[in-house]
Amino acid sequence: MSEKLNEKLGTIGIVWKLNDMYKGHNDIDMDKDLEHCRSEAEALNTLFAEKVKTLSDHELLSLVKRLENLSTRMGKLATFAFLNFSTQTNNAEASALLQKIREISSAVGKQTVFFDVEWSKLDNKAASKLLQSSVLEKYQHYLDNLRRYAKHLLSQTEETLLLEKAPVGRSSWTNLFDKVMGHMKFGKNQRTEEEVLADLYNPDREIRKKAASELTQGLSGHLHILTHIFNTILADKMIDDRLRNYPSWLRSMNLYNELQDQTVAILVEAVTERYDIPQRYYKLKRGLIGLDTILDYDRYAPLPHLSGNTAETRGASNKDDENHDSHITWEECKKIVLNAFAGFSPEMAEIAGLFFDRNWIHAPVQPGKRGGAFAHPCVPEVHPYIMVNYTGNIRDVSTVAHELGHGIHQYLAAEQGYYNSDTPLVLAETASVFGELLVFTHQLATLTNPDQRKAYICQKLESIFATVFRQVAMNRFEDLVHTMRRDKGELSSDDFSRQWILTQKAMLGDSVTLTEDYGVWWSYIPHFLSTPGYVYSYAFGELLVLSLYNLYQKEKEPFVPKYLELLKSGGSRTPYQLLEPFGINLDSPQFWQGGLKIIDDMLLLVES
Repeated sequence: MSEKLNEKLGTIGIVWKLNDMYKGHNDIDMDKDLEHCRSEAEALNTLFAEKVKTLSDHELLSLVKRLENLSTRMGKLATFAFLNFSTQTNNAEASALLQKIREISSAVGKQTVFFDVEWSKLDNKAASKLLQSSVLEKYQHYLDNLRRYAKHLLSQTEETLLLEKAPVGRSSWTNLFDKVMGHMKFGKNQRTEEEVLADLYNPDREIRKKAASELTQGLSGHLHILTHIFNTILADKMIDDRLRNYPSWLRSMNLYNELQDQTVAILVEAVTERYDIPQRYYKLKRGLIGLDTILDYDRYAPLPHLSGNTAETRGASNKDDENHDSHITWEECKKIVLNAFAGFSPEMAEIAGLFFDRNWIHAPVQPGKRGGAFAHPCVPEVHPYIMVNYTGNIRDVSTVAHELGHGIHQYLAAEQGYYNSDTPLVLAETASVFGELLVFTHQLATLTNPDQRKAYICQKLESIFATVFRQVAMNRFEDLVHTMRRDKGELSSDDFSRQWILTQKAMLGDSVTLTEDYGVWWSYIPHFLSTPGYVYSYAFGELLVLSLYNLYQKEKEPFVPKYLELLKSGGSRTPYQLLEPFGINLDSPQFWQGGLKIIDDMLLLVES
């Protein structure tokens, strides 16, 4: 079935060209890089272990540069192995390569972990003197960042032992999760996860109901495995947090994002206090789609004037809506996104065009391919890659814009070098959400029919709800299950389901009726496993972007270079410092409330 869809949408040939990194599994350059990484790691250990405290600024610079070069090569190897596996999770050779690279990365990490430990535990006075040296200016933020973890690092022997076991730790369990989900087929037609999820946006209620039932049945058939995976990863994090003396399950993520705990608490509180916004919307939607009760599988039902993806919404004109194919082809998607980006910045559109034209995207739906979508940075000398599962609806166009925003951010930040281009997750979502908003505003301007405009605003509101309110509700779910796992021990599937329903109901109130089947839908969300605590970054990014876009509306052209400079800066400074040019105070409840008011104002347009 997916082959027919791909042919219809024109995505059959839209596959990425990984030979920009390596020609394949047996590429001799891969073997050379692997050998170099092994030998260089051993050499660095021999030359510098137990000597970091004696290094001058020039010697420290030399060591950091060599470590960065080593990390860059390992990053290239890991990226190839991961991307190669992502589109063929049922391929044993691809799986074996991914595990091999992870094991080698662990071995390299064992040899170089001395630097993190010794540098982090260096006397403050000696470290400050080195950080003030102009010689180390390029790496000042990176080195200062490493010292944030000082009180959470173990001894070098213990850190080495943890690295030794890492290949059979969390990454191995997330690998199993990807395999299980990649092999899973849904319903009598044996469809993929993406094909079933796409039906939840169908205007026909029976099709939505059938899709929800098929998804539930498929997940339920594997729930014993998925529950075990979730429990194991929760326990792994519990043990790691205990060993490293993190005061809460979320602290390590906040530290990684270079945020204070209070900043995240203020964000979460601001969002949960405005759960009235989605509740008002879904009560309104009942009437708009002609239902007495909205069930969970009705939430994404398109409004009548959006269900056909009209010609205007698609970026076309002067076409008969009733006779127009309801699917948006890949070429149409490309045109919509590039036109929207070009209206903001020709440079952004030019970079996005590279992804389309140079095979940096993998778009078709296919068996064994990982679900969802992502943008993956590679190394400074090799471009990022994007994976989507394109099914041809307007939501997928937004997804492409979202991932291209990530890709553009990663492409521009590469000039900072491997270490400084790594952007904290909360700012990594800025460019992606901004890309979505550009497409929305560009398309909205093409609509003249009031009902179509209202329907399109509703579609955007639902996207924002998924990014802000749903992600914070999922953060609340994570908070409960991590806490329960630590207090109670291993959780049952029912335990997970109860907390899932509880946190979803808190967001939706009585505006949506959640069925019993919906209780297992926590089990297919990969972020809970691969990056615990990550989901609040979406809400952070969305509310930040709404504020930034509001500034753009006021400043127009002068805003664009400031925004592009933010993307080019990568992770070279903290989020607080990077946002200073925009006058943003992340610790102000009023700032987050301002973003939420913009959402409220959009809803008022629909309610009026």
